[in-house]
Amino acid sequence: MTKAPRAGRVKTRLTPPLTPEEAAALNTCFLRDTTAAISTTAAEGVARGIAVYTPVGADTAYVGILPVEFELVPQRGDAFGERLIFAMEDLFRLGFESVCLIDSDSPTVPQRAFTEAATTLAQPDDAVVLGPSEDGGYYLIGLKKLYRELFEDIAWSTDRVLQQTIERARQMNLKVHLLPTWYDVDDRKTLRRLCDEFFGPDAPTGVGYPAPATRGYLGGLLKQEGRDRIWPNEALP
Repeated sequence: MTKAPRAGRVKTRLTPPLTPEEAAALNTCFLRDTTAAISTTAAEGVARGIAVYTPVGADTAYVGILPVEFELVPQRGDAFGERLIFAMEDLFRLGFESVCLIDSDSPTVPQRAFTEAATTLAQPDDAVVLGPSEDGGYYLIGLKKLYRELFEDIAWSTDRVLQQTIERARQMNLKVHLLPTWYDVDDRKTLRRLCDEFFGPDAPTGVGYPAPATRGYLGGLLKQEGRDRIWPNEALP
């Protein structure tokens, strides 16, 4: 699920500390890294990558960003839950036996999480696969058939999204499979956390996806002007 990376239209909660142009460039890097991780899963023979994008007609914005094997499908609908329903509907109509919708805000989600989602959905039993985000949402939802109820009457953009979705699935007697919990990068605090993950003295190794495009872009900004604006030393509120 992606929005065309245009300045002033994407990652607006990252401005400041980033400029609108920097936020759009960072969003482009997120797309490069997330689709590269998905492509690795596809290369294992268990998945195929599709970019479900908005706005309609912005397909040329993705030239040179997405892997060549990715296809583009325009988003439909207005409200967020409606867009997810229509994305599932359109992808199942293309003939897929299962579908995972993945956000474009979490460039370091471990690639193994995508493989786990695909292999879980390849099993005979019906299930919903969820990748929990630390803010109470999810970075991935995977289904073997479209269940509209999982997207209806959900308090989107709140810390109740994941729990409401799990409760709805259990009410429907759907098995819930949880992937590793990760985090979205959508504000100043989580941008700092991303820099900590890449460049901090206690940065973990081999845990998250290395996200080379994102790491390279942020590293270039820090080298160019120091860390104060983007990755300050003092604690953030």
